[in-house]
Amino acid sequence: MKKSKLFMGLGALAIAGAVLVAADHIDAPGTMGTTADIADFYAFEPSEGSDNTVFAVDLQSNVLPDLAYGTFDENILTEINIDTNNDLVEDLVIQAIARDGEMYFFGPVVPSATGTSGEIMVDAPLGSVAISMDTAIVETTADGVSLFAGPRQDAFFFDFFQFNAVIGGMAPEGFKPAGDPNTTDDDDTTGVDTFDGANTMSIVVEIPNSMLGETTGTNALGLTVYKTWVTTNAKQ
Repeated sequence: MKKSKLFMGLGALAIAGAVLVAADHIDAPGTMGTTADIADFYAFEPSEGSDNTVFAVDLQSNVLPDLAYGTFDENILTEINIDTNNDLVEDLVIQAIARDGEMYFFGPVVPSATGTSGEIMVDAPLGSVAISMDTAIVETTADGVSLFAGPRQDAFFFDFFQFNAVIGGMAPEGFKPAGDPNTTDDDDTTGVDTFDGANTMSIVVEIPNSMLGETTGTNALGLTVYKTWVTTNAKQ
């Protein structure tokens, strides 16, 4: 009953108006620092030769673990775009939107429109998972799709202060090599992960490639790949 009500609500959203892409990472001043401001996107095989692909979207970087956990904005639709014919236009999308402590997923499905507008594809439900708090919750569907939404340790290594020094011309030696991540020693010769200990709010989908179909896309090495990117969309 709860899901039926939600789908009715999402249907109303889709009818009420299109959604508009809000931001990539801090490229839209009006959304900088909000839940529509993307931190990072990862797409990879969970293991070499796997028949699955993992998509991970990190939102709201720098969520400090000693503060209250972040939340997902229910007015924001996160969309994973997938190009399967090498023209850099999305052929499929996987969508995620939060409602009442649950993250709902739709797709993979041909979007209603490509580019900067679209709508929630309520006729293509993929599954849902309760949004995690201090304990991780993973839901696996009958189709073998694994879903997660909640706080995770930020996986992105970035020496922000050295970056500023290089950009400002104060570090002619350039960027420092990564040091041992298991030591706290800092002899100023290796990079420091400025965001170590900070969380992001993550959305993760592991999906069989059979649900994505064949792809003719290739990367710079000539390897066959799904070309993917992520956008966040705000209801208009």
